[in-house]
Amino acid sequence: MPKLFSRIVVYASLISMAGCSQLSYYSQSAGGQMEIVRKRKPIAELIADPATKPALRKKLETVLRIRDFASQELGLPDNQSYRGYADLQRPFVVWNVFAADEFSLKPREWCFPVAGCVGYKGFFSEADATAFAEEQKQKGGEIFIGNVPAYSTLGYFDDPVLNT
Repeated sequence: MPKLFSRIVVYASLISMAGCSQLSYYSQSAGGQMEIVRKRKPIAELIADPATKPALRKKLETVLRIRDFASQELGLPDNQSYRGYADLQRPFVVWNVFAADEFSLKPREWCFPVAGCVGYKGFFSEADATAFAEEQKQKGGEIFIGNVPAYSTLGYFDDPVLNT
């Protein structure tokens, strides 16, 4: 928990330095990450729970075997990543918006304090992604919304396996 708390403090500080136009984007990003953390349950508990549907139980058992193999045989870190499960009750974890100016092959870029500059902007809500895509469409060019079923914080948090 101290690791999680310290990272939240760092992110909150970064958000406070951002301009107002970025604040709602950072807020939805933090809210989406917190939803994942809130809904995360230990896989071992779900396997032991008689209320867990057999098909899900079987998949989760396979996940633990794969996770153990990764640590024991491949030397990957033996931490809490992918030892939890979160059912977000939607088909995708994130919707990424890509935009390019007319006749350009280079995507528009957005820059962030932690991630650096990237050629997309991700949203934990399809409605937010669609609204942002509409804003980008007003600027002209081509817009694409990509449905993202997998997500990782690249070690910043103990990522769970997602229903998506």
